[in-house]
Amino acid sequence: MSSKIVVITGPTASGKTWLAVELAKRYGGEVVSADSMQIYRRMDIGTAKPTAEEMQGIPHHMLDVADPGEDFSAARYVDMASRCVEDILARGALPILAGGTGLYLDSLLSGRTFAAFDPSSPLRGQLEERYAREGGQALLEELARTDPEAAARLHPNDAKRIVRALEVWLTTGKTITQHDRETKALPPRYDALTLSLDFERREDMWDRIDRRVDRMMEAGLAGEVRALLDSGVPRRCTAMQAIGYKEMVPVVSGDMAAEDAAAQIKLRSRQYAKRQRTWFRRDKQAKPLIWGPVPDLAEVLQRSTDYLEEFGI
Repeated sequence: MSSKIVVITGPTASGKTWLAVELAKRYGGEVVSADSMQIYRRMDIGTAKPTAEEMQGIPHHMLDVADPGEDFSAARYVDMASRCVEDILARGALPILAGGTGLYLDSLLSGRTFAAFDPSSPLRGQLEERYAREGGQALLEELARTDPEAAARLHPNDAKRIVRALEVWLTTGKTITQHDRETKALPPRYDALTLSLDFERREDMWDRIDRRVDRMMEAGLAGEVRALLDSGVPRRCTAMQAIGYKEMVPVVSGDMAAEDAAAQIKLRSRQYAKRQRTWFRRDKQAKPLIWGPVPDLAEVLQRSTDYLEEFGI
């Protein structure tokens, strides 16, 4: 069975969904989302989740797989998404991973494993309580006695990673540094061709982002956020910290004008896109697909198919 897969990366609003669907239509593919916010149900407008019209009948996986109040980790994504990919391969179809969450993509493609822990165990709660009572510096010093490398990388204010590092050590008897070193030595899980969408000029990327935010506002982003809060979703949960949702909470509560929130969303989306570009440019094996000032859909699609044929698909 072939383990060849296609990966489509790029900053927000760069056309990943469009390209994934077009290639899936040509090559008998199915799309696996790699977006850390599109996993949540009832969060459609602000995450730019593809509509049924945009999917064009192509099966999409890893959308709407969690409730907004849940914490969703990279480990859980890898577990679920890898099962989707394996199922697609087993049926003789082409998996096409598409999304802008670099950590999810890297973890899935590398075959990375995550140190196991029991979510029902009281250990994490105990460590979090200790962090609150004793402070980050005290727990960091404790971590340094068994894992000095991890302790040197972390800041006392990084509660999540300090607690996680101690949890791994106390649960498995193996430091998180050792675990990460061992998993990085594993061979890649899949034979992947990565297509990396980007923009020749950042001004064109900004314009695409601004127009997308305008469409979200017109489509009713404020109403979507209001419905989530009214249903009991905590405003401080991970999902509600996503760009587009966090900024709209004050609008819903009457503390900010919608146009001011939209300006904030545009700014933070630009900042996020800059971080995405930095992340994806590290992959020197990725095949670039660059949008000019006037998007040439036919040219990008032709270059993509050329890359796939060279790859043996």
